[in-house]
Amino acid sequence: MNLHLTDKLFLVGGATSGLGKAILEQLVTEGAQVIAVARTKEKLEALQTIHNRIEIIAGDLSKEGVLGKVLQKIGNRVLTGAVINSGGPPAMPAMETQLSDWDEAYKTVVRWKIALTQALLPKMIDNGYGRLLYIESVSTKQPVENLVLSNAMRLAVTGYVKTLSQEIGGSGVTLNILGPGYHATQRMENLFAKNSELKGIPEAEIRKTFSDQTAVKQIGKPAHFASLAVWLLSPLSSYITGQTLTVDGGLVKGVMG
Repeated sequence: MNLHLTDKLFLVGGATSGLGKAILEQLVTEGAQVIAVARTKEKLEALQTIHNRIEIIAGDLSKEGVLGKVLQKIGNRVLTGAVINSGGPPAMPAMETQLSDWDEAYKTVVRWKIALTQALLPKMIDNGYGRLLYIESVSTKQPVENLVLSNAMRLAVTGYVKTLSQEIGGSGVTLNILGPGYHATQRMENLFAKNSELKGIPEAEIRKTFSDQTAVKQIGKPAHFASLAVWLLSPLSSYITGQTLTVDGGLVKGVMG
């Protein structure tokens, strides 16, 4: 299938690992140009040696100053789409949180995404076309135990994206959210190892416990997640906007999942 992405320019956050890296690789395979943003310069440079269609920015998108670097890198070029993706807040139950944790979680999960959106959107509207894709979590549909900060703040992003998609409908710009469940990423491997250590259970057993929570009894493949993401970044997705789609192997039990 031709997704019509050849030589189109995209921005991808969290580009050196996990789902962000998988999306970047599929965009490059489709012939797109990618501005890759991640915290670690060495990992970005290593990625650039493999893919000659990417430019790099080392920095944390949630921190002040990095947005300016992104806008400078884009310059006067037409940005076709952006994958708005970064890490989440620390795990903790609700009763253990302090107000300072909520303040920091707002900055980590919500504030920078609004700032980036507000910076990119006007030019997209002027161009009559754009794709904004937010990578959030399965917690947009079903709370995850001990992740109250993520559970709450990611819902704030869904409310913002849904509202904005209605306000700019007809502009040619779409905004959608993907909520990943359990995928074979380094983050999940770390989680398996931590659970194994805490519970004294082999990692293979921990992995099976997570797999068994899904309807398909599998941990997801980043490349499969990326295939949907890249389709949503393409012109073929023009009739889908304001949606939050979970990619979770049937982990969410609710009928709206």
